[in-house]
Amino acid sequence: MYFPILKLCTGQETGYLCTRMAEFVKELAMKLNISNFSNQYKVRLIEDTDVPQVYMLCRRNPLYYQYCPPFVTEDSIRKDMAALPPGKTADDKYYAGYFDGQRLIAVMDIIMGFPDADTSLIGFFMTDASIQNKGVGSRIVTDLCTYLSQLGISCIRLGWVKGNPQAEHFWHKNGFIETGISSKTNDYTIIVAQRGI
Repeated sequence: MYFPILKLCTGQETGYLCTRMAEFVKELAMKLNISNFSNQYKVRLIEDTDVPQVYMLCRRNPLYYQYCPPFVTEDSIRKDMAALPPGKTADDKYYAGYFDGQRLIAVMDIIMGFPDADTSLIGFFMTDASIQNKGVGSRIVTDLCTYLSQLGISCIRLGWVKGNPQAEHFWHKNGFIETGISSKTNDYTIIVAQRGI
């Protein structure tokens, strides 16, 4: 589920900046190896055959869907796997699964080069309920930040639903600060936060 952070290079704007941003994101995608997202877990793109595992992981996190309705379905996961913010293509998106052996322990959706060339957007991140409050999610975020920094990314941006204490606590603990930007939907307000890396 994405929210309007910033419209950039969507076809209405032209010129050197947008052309250079597109070139930078292409170069970055060629260097990107998502298996390097974690030093501890196997990371690969989620495929359609993985959707039942993603669904089981997500349904064990009812607090998230209490603040961000509707409740997860396999169809909603497939839609999220294809969802893109304005001006981005499927080449910029990495809907990644973190595996401990064969067991899916986390899912993260990352958009490269959004809202600008030096920033990556975490569109969704969820760990299995059985490993929460054990530092696993924070290690995943730290490893990701380290790797993206090596690629020249300087900032990670994301959003959480206003009022969700679990999400706010987790992201603050991991160094994310509110930007002052928010986005309203019919059901909730998203607080935009970011962290330099």
